[in-house]
Amino acid sequence: MSDLIQAVLNSDEKTNLRQFASLLRASEQKYLLRNEILHLFGEYCRNYEKSEQFHTSSRLSKLVYYIQEIILDNESLCMIIRPKIARQEAYRVLENLTVEPISVEELLDLRDRFVNRYHPQEGDTFEIDFQPFYDYSPTIRDPKNIGKGVEFLNRYLSSKLFQDSQEWQNSLFDFMRLHKYAGSQLLINERIHTQRELSDRVKQAINLVSDLPFGAAYESFRFDLQNLGFEPGWGNTAHRVQETLEVLDQLLDSPDHQSLEAFISRIPMIFKIVLVSPHGWFGQEGVLGRPDTGGQVVYILDQVKSLEQQLQEDINLAGLEVLDVHPKVIVLTRLIPQSDGTLCNQRLEKIYETADAWILRVPFREFNPNLTQNWISRFEIWPYLETFAVDAEKELRAELLGVPDLIVGNYSDGNLVAFLLARRLKVTQCNVAHALEKSKYLFSNLYWQDLEDKYHFSLQFTADLIAMNAANFIISSTYQEIVGTADSVGQYESYKSFTMPELYHVVSGIELFSPKFNVVPPGVNEQAFFPYTQTHDRLLGDRDPLRVTRRDRLEELMFTLEDSTQVFGKLEDPEKRPIFSMARLDRIKNLTGLVESFGKSKELQERCNLILVAGKLRTEDSTDHEEISEIQKMYQTIDEYDLHGKIRWLGVRLSKGDTGEVYRVIADRQGIFVQPALFEAFGLTILESMITGLPTFATRFGGPLEIIQNRVNGFYINPTAQKQVAAIILEFLSKCDQNPNYWHEISKKSIDRVYSTYTWKIHTTRLISLAKIYGFWNYTSQENREDMLRYVESLFHLLYKPRAQQLLEEHMHR
Repeated sequence: MSDLIQAVLNSDEKTNLRQFASLLRASEQKYLLRNEILHLFGEYCRNYEKSEQFHTSSRLSKLVYYIQEIILDNESLCMIIRPKIARQEAYRVLENLTVEPISVEELLDLRDRFVNRYHPQEGDTFEIDFQPFYDYSPTIRDPKNIGKGVEFLNRYLSSKLFQDSQEWQNSLFDFMRLHKYAGSQLLINERIHTQRELSDRVKQAINLVSDLPFGAAYESFRFDLQNLGFEPGWGNTAHRVQETLEVLDQLLDSPDHQSLEAFISRIPMIFKIVLVSPHGWFGQEGVLGRPDTGGQVVYILDQVKSLEQQLQEDINLAGLEVLDVHPKVIVLTRLIPQSDGTLCNQRLEKIYETADAWILRVPFREFNPNLTQNWISRFEIWPYLETFAVDAEKELRAELLGVPDLIVGNYSDGNLVAFLLARRLKVTQCNVAHALEKSKYLFSNLYWQDLEDKYHFSLQFTADLIAMNAANFIISSTYQEIVGTADSVGQYESYKSFTMPELYHVVSGIELFSPKFNVVPPGVNEQAFFPYTQTHDRLLGDRDPLRVTRRDRLEELMFTLEDSTQVFGKLEDPEKRPIFSMARLDRIKNLTGLVESFGKSKELQERCNLILVAGKLRTEDSTDHEEISEIQKMYQTIDEYDLHGKIRWLGVRLSKGDTGEVYRVIADRQGIFVQPALFEAFGLTILESMITGLPTFATRFGGPLEIIQNRVNGFYINPTAQKQVAAIILEFLSKCDQNPNYWHEISKKSIDRVYSTYTWKIHTTRLISLAKIYGFWNYTSQENREDMLRYVESLFHLLYKPRAQQLLEEHMHR
């Protein structure tokens, strides 16, 4: 039994538990979530005149704090307790306070019963259980180390090298012999026949290069090394080659996790990378702000540029210029024939500021041209992904003149396509979720049938299970994305066990303690986004022939330009301090909620203007049902609180350069940036605003908790507590009144925070290193992984494909 429950039952607080349980049973709600439980406990303490100490420090209060859900079922109540991060327990509490543990299977049945979808007379429910497959692989023990998978894996592999030295050193030797580029052998050749011989030759090679000048070019001693059995890939100078050989020598003689990571990270094995992002409008111009198109596009394009630079740097350091080696990066996305003025109908598009990076667009097959010729919502594209992967494979082989070395999926659809491609091409698969819809939509799995026509969660959640378990490694932007916080469940954690009533039960959907999880936050584009004080860099972007600076043009757009096609709202006093926000117009981004917070605070309206850059201004210009709903709600809220003259709403799509300057224009006026999302997996706009120097107020639900240090370099807000949002902003403004330097202090600290932690150089160096380590792990554990992959394929064919076919048939009649 839970220690938390036992502590209450063994104390004089047992009566208090009985009273609280009675209060719960009297509640009209039969399914209570954590916030509601805490609220009812506060109500109980008031009704029974309990002390503040009891409310906050009693055994019962501690138990209540860790309860995530309560389900009222006939004469009992079921408590789902989360005593630790990534751990969950369930108990049935009867009226006489008898407590019984509930298994995962029983809990899923109970949830089905709650929504009247439990039919035991019809036979067993299909159960998905991945846990047996993770029994083959090592798992992390301490929750604090979740998301540090590669560090754990390095320790595990180095211990294996030490314990089973002959077998694992043979594996390392065989792995080194695998690597080639365009038919040319890398690292070691046929002159070295065994692992033992390798060890001897490494020592000879070290002696050879140690007598050379540090800076001696690899080309000058290339053939001496070749005679010993060493091909290009060890380094570009004598010193670099010596370093690499010494790391290998140490690894072979006395392995440890640092030398393993250092050596594997130097192996030249990643030259061609494919990033998969099928949905939305993927392009470099004229796409941001369109439905399903936002931060993910920005993230990938910035990532591509940094990846290419890092790959080229690694190639040069490895001494591969002698083989004329160059990296190639491809973003695989969908071609949209009716491209609405964008370049999304072009098969190939060169990515700016790169040598050999491209957007490759592959069309969906024309099952129904009325749909496939046009943009398709991310919730609707599932029937086209398998054939898209088949067609994309041919295109990729042609463009790469072979196969990629790494495939990175993005979002649920991209991760599924990455799985299909990686399986066919036999290459390393990395997943990036960006956001998992299951966490965004409350009870989306429990009521999936009611939401299926609009969202098709049965396909999306199945795709997520398939891709996340098939992936060699998973990158998250934050720790909480995986396992949440002490009082909130993580996005991946929500897949641990859940029910899709009348479809399947997930008994164990993912192993959260698997070393496949790694926290690698993204960076920010420092060419477009930089501090507002860097006036010289701001002028570099001005190329207007009329000598109107970019700043002047954008300041006019933001505050005074009268243009009914792009702007709604004329400011009565444009000189007031601006509150700024920028996002897509959808429910989760919650811009309408920010407008409501502003509308409820007369004091905020007196002191500030609210300026929004968001989507479209007219419903007739949109085809996205959520955006249409938010447009309508925006106008209603503006009218309800009579915000005319105090709000300005821009329905414009800005280039990246203009976006960066818009932040800086707001900073010039000592404004603030507010990110009011109901949930944000990470929040690139938060990094963008912070690096430009804007004091930033961001949602406390999701990734911003790890970016911002509250009241140090930014501020947390609870977007559901609208009056509180206004109060936090007003408190900041009051401090600015009292201390004229306060705005500048927060501004400087926000800039420093981004530069110290969130750069693309840090991100891509880590990503490439991870790809190499997991490539080695994949090679050594191939046999065990095959069982898992066969199971994943079964789910794809038995669950995913039939439902995708059903949706396709619906599409054929539209």
